[in-house]
Amino acid sequence: MEALRSEDPRRFGRFTVLARFQETASAVRYVARDTGTGETAVITAARPALAAVPAFRRRFEAEARTAERLAGGWVAPPLETGDGEAEGAELLWTAAGYVPALPLADAIGIAGPLPERALRILGAGIAEILSRVHAGGAVLQGLAPDTVLLAGDGPRLTAFGPLGAAATAEARPRGQLSVRLGYLTPEQVAGKEAGAPSDLFVLGLLLAYAATGTTPFTEGPPEEAARRIAEADPELDAVPEELRALIAGCLAKDPAERPTAGTVAAELALEGAAGLARGGWLPERLAAAVAEQEARVRALEGAWEAPAAADSAPEVADAATEVADSAPGAADAVPETDDAVPAVADAVHGDAVPGDAVPQEGGAVGTQAPADPRVPLAPDATANATHDTGAIGEDRGTTRFLNTGPKPPHSDRATTQLALPHQPPPLPAVPAHQHTHGSPAPYPAAVLPGSAGPGSGQGINGRSSSGQGANGPSGNGQGGSGGPMVALPLPPAPAPPSGGPALDRRGLLTVAAAAVGGLVVGGGAVAVIGGGESAAATDAKPAAPKPRRTLPGQPPEPRWIYAHPSSESAPLTAALWQDRLLVVTSESQASAVDLRTGKRVWQRADAADGQAALAAGDLCFVAGPTEFLWLAPKDGAVVHRLRYADGFTDLPGLQVGRLAGHSGTVVWFTGSHTVTVKAPKPKKGKKQEPDKKVVQAHLFAYDIVRRAELWRTPVPAGRAPGTPLYQVVAERPADILVRQEPSTLTPADVKAAKGKGSLRCFDRETGKLQWTKQYGTAGPNAGIAGDESGILYASVGADLQSFEADTTKPLWRVTGTEGSYFGSPLVAGPFVHTTERSQQIGAVERETGRFVWRRSTEVPVIGGAPALTVSTTGETLFAADAAQVTAFSAADGERLWKFQDIGVADPKGETVSAPYRALASGANVIVQRARSFYAFPVA
Repeated sequence: MEALRSEDPRRFGRFTVLARFQETASAVRYVARDTGTGETAVITAARPALAAVPAFRRRFEAEARTAERLAGGWVAPPLETGDGEAEGAELLWTAAGYVPALPLADAIGIAGPLPERALRILGAGIAEILSRVHAGGAVLQGLAPDTVLLAGDGPRLTAFGPLGAAATAEARPRGQLSVRLGYLTPEQVAGKEAGAPSDLFVLGLLLAYAATGTTPFTEGPPEEAARRIAEADPELDAVPEELRALIAGCLAKDPAERPTAGTVAAELALEGAAGLARGGWLPERLAAAVAEQEARVRALEGAWEAPAAADSAPEVADAATEVADSAPGAADAVPETDDAVPAVADAVHGDAVPGDAVPQEGGAVGTQAPADPRVPLAPDATANATHDTGAIGEDRGTTRFLNTGPKPPHSDRATTQLALPHQPPPLPAVPAHQHTHGSPAPYPAAVLPGSAGPGSGQGINGRSSSGQGANGPSGNGQGGSGGPMVALPLPPAPAPPSGGPALDRRGLLTVAAAAVGGLVVGGGAVAVIGGGESAAATDAKPAAPKPRRTLPGQPPEPRWIYAHPSSESAPLTAALWQDRLLVVTSESQASAVDLRTGKRVWQRADAADGQAALAAGDLCFVAGPTEFLWLAPKDGAVVHRLRYADGFTDLPGLQVGRLAGHSGTVVWFTGSHTVTVKAPKPKKGKKQEPDKKVVQAHLFAYDIVRRAELWRTPVPAGRAPGTPLYQVVAERPADILVRQEPSTLTPADVKAAKGKGSLRCFDRETGKLQWTKQYGTAGPNAGIAGDESGILYASVGADLQSFEADTTKPLWRVTGTEGSYFGSPLVAGPFVHTTERSQQIGAVERETGRFVWRRSTEVPVIGGAPALTVSTTGETLFAADAAQVTAFSAADGERLWKFQDIGVADPKGETVSAPYRALASGANVIVQRARSFYAFPVA
């Protein structure tokens, strides 16, 4: 951190600038204070020369909007974005709250490789963000060791596009903007566009770096780095064995073989990164460094609050310097420039000698980096990196005081960047600015990954920082914090032909590929990253985007959250009553939650162990273990009560099973009781046999409004204790189709069925059994559902097949995923929505069996197939499993968002592993996981 320079703005909107924080390839960052609230913030202000380029402004603003849409979780929400003029200079800036955190590169330098648990939290947190980005069909291209921060509660991401992650950024002729990224993927080596799998490759590089302190492609000469990335196997021997296979998958050469971001997140931390990070996650040295950093920033705030500091901006700067003097060890934490590892060399024109001054446009003189990236810079090169700050000199011991600890030792083995190409020769344009990092605060729009190149100088924490040197607009110095991970000596990006038309999108992408991850935009064309849309655009200001609350992939803000008290027994069932109440039953009581507010309105011990609540006119019907209850929705008072012993006097000792289903005011359920069958009189001379105890079972139909039994029909008794459990799988105008739960089938039933499942058809008016049938080879556990027209949809092996219910005639079959099976389908409108254990969700036309769409939840295969729920409008489909709830557009399968609850941790750190459940209620979906309930608005 430095005191302010004479050219630095003193205010950005409502923020008063306290100190210069760091410089990046495209912006300068400042520590500032909100004059209204006193909140500390980090301002990122675009460099004026770059902000004047329309293409830069569009990209800067687009990445700021992306940060706003991703805000929450591991992305700090922006406080304000500014675009105006102040003090005669056009300003483009954005502000975010300060969060104490260390860049990953700094953390590795302080404490070495991260332990396995920290690696899991780091990877899961970043993968959760990537999953949200990829759900909308976009690509992030913002990962680097310095764009990922480690805070006390988890990781933070600070770059949201190629501009934010740029290693260099420079204006070029005819309004073009050249942006060079600091990493390389196999597909980019092959000249292909980056896609979502590219982000996963870079995530694999980051995790390998965090696990070992180096990258898996560093062995060998720098000139062969691209070949190693494209062809060589990664070196992962030092990666913890439990994570080696996953990281190797991320680093697969074929993008199609890499896991999705959701898969990575779930495999690293099934309960979510936040859940795993509870109780702290940083090693002791890193936690101490974060705390020390926060204390120093608080000291700067104290200097701002001093009365003398309020009089003038120069005095504020002086106060910052005085605080710097009092910070212990600040000067010692900054390494000397003699230890610097040089930047990757630019291509040298003609007979230029490394270290010689190279003329630039306007007579400015910059220092040429040596051709060999392992040769130290000439002494005068580092000298040029100093800055004339006016009244306050460049005293590193007093102007930089946010150092967080000792830096890693420098060597000729690359250790900090993912991949970095040689820089092109100087162009007749605005000088390229090199990024630096060391910022403790996550900034959501344009924080840039570690790199080196022209225009860099010695900055905070000994890292490079660019700006106006004493002798000219740029100079060369150390870049990164230990040198590039992989130095890539590739040819420079070609300049556009003089006087020719602007490059089209294909041409721009070719330039980007040749520049190894670079991107050229502007001049009448914009290369759109990851969206797939046309790149053509003019430099005119685009229309303002429509307001959008969240980026696809991020769930909407819940209307309310209800946490069932931990002092009470855990919920057993949850049901919705007339879209007004959420009724939760447990072993001790039933509770009602107002669906408008999420507040509990009553509790009733009489309804303990009750089943799902149903609407019985104006009352709430609950089936308990020994009685039916009708409760007042206002206060839960018992209005009517029917004990089974009183209501079914001819069936003494009746045991009622789980409700089989309901329709309107009618519920169907099974029950059994034990009767004594007297033994026949023995023949003469024979011994009298004892009487037998026989279980008799029935299927009942009961009207819960009239409180009257409609009919009962005898059915075979189930496995001991004897009550068979039925499930209604289809309702037709004249009958219902039911299946017996496999767990209640007797051994004799199983043997007679020969491994197949059976359905029974009962008349709705009389309860008379119509028939019992089997369908193909569908087993007793097969997922099955039917519609009102008499068509059944059943899982048969790995496939889904439809049948005529009355004739068992097969109609169509759709092929499932090898090694998987279909769960219970959901019939809604013209579709049969499908769910597979492989986590594939889809929609099939009911008439033809043609797949309309098929998508993955991106969850590892754990447990069974997700359970499906559709919103009351039929527009949104929800898939709930053990890891998350995923929302899809029912019409076309667009993955809208996913939700993961971190669960409730006990003092020992164990977390909830209960599966998720989704209940549709009006304009909401209620998501339950164990004791937690969330009301999300849905279409």
